[in-house]
Amino acid sequence: MDFDVDMDMGLSACSAVKDRHILENSMLEDDPNENSAISQEQKNQPRWGPHHKGAQELAQLYSKGKRSQETVCIYTCILLMVANFCFILRHFQIERWTTVVFAALCGIITADFASGLVHWGADSWCSVDLPIIGKNFLRPFREHHIDPTSITRHDFIETNGDNFMLTIPCLARMFWDFLTKSNEDVQNNFSWTCYLFLLAIFVAMTNQIHKWSHTYFGLPKWVVWLQDHHIILPRLHHRIHHVAPHETYFCITTGWLNWPLEKIQFWPFLEWMITSLTGYKPRTDDFKWAQKRA
Repeated sequence: MDFDVDMDMGLSACSAVKDRHILENSMLEDDPNENSAISQEQKNQPRWGPHHKGAQELAQLYSKGKRSQETVCIYTCILLMVANFCFILRHFQIERWTTVVFAALCGIITADFASGLVHWGADSWCSVDLPIIGKNFLRPFREHHIDPTSITRHDFIETNGDNFMLTIPCLARMFWDFLTKSNEDVQNNFSWTCYLFLLAIFVAMTNQIHKWSHTYFGLPKWVVWLQDHHIILPRLHHRIHHVAPHETYFCITTGWLNWPLEKIQFWPFLEWMITSLTGYKPRTDDFKWAQKRA
């Protein structure tokens, strides 16, 4: 009995230390007044937040051309989603409901892992100075680490444009298959089609879910309910990633895979492999922008 009590006390103490470490070393996103500073020194040279020099420079790199690309991708993706959804309803058979549920679960898990892989890659490697992909695709990742709440000030298009873009090739191929294949072929591949469609939905919504995980005020009750039940990425769970040097908990759709990937040291192993082969160290560009404090 005493052993169980001591064990519970030990786990509580470890949890308290971890929670305190997160709060002391991540931006105070739930403080609407001084959300980047907890001391006078941090007000003069903020470690993060909208007044951070690096964050301001990165925000200014968002171009009209990038905005146009995101807008086109959003509308194209939504049209393809609606069209494919209509085709799926047309070909759906009630006895396949278990297939759809299983496909949804697999789609969520795949999307969560994919979000972690892309997030880890963009966070850890390459530079904003790279042609085309640097300012257009890596810039938001650098800005997000030194001003996490910037994503809450982005509208739907800026938040979701790139994720919607990633799903367009898959959705376009699916639409083409519905138009050109026979009903028999469609039925034979229906399970796979449901999986890909639901995966595309979850991938497209990942950054919106990510945005909600940084929104501490005014969220719809149904979103908070999904977060509280860890159906989508919870706010405090994602805060672990925002403790510098941002080297863990990369999965941002549901976050279900963060704990097991952390336990098997999945990301450190990949980083060790890449550093061993190339000599390049992870997050050097991320660190460079974080140092531009004044």
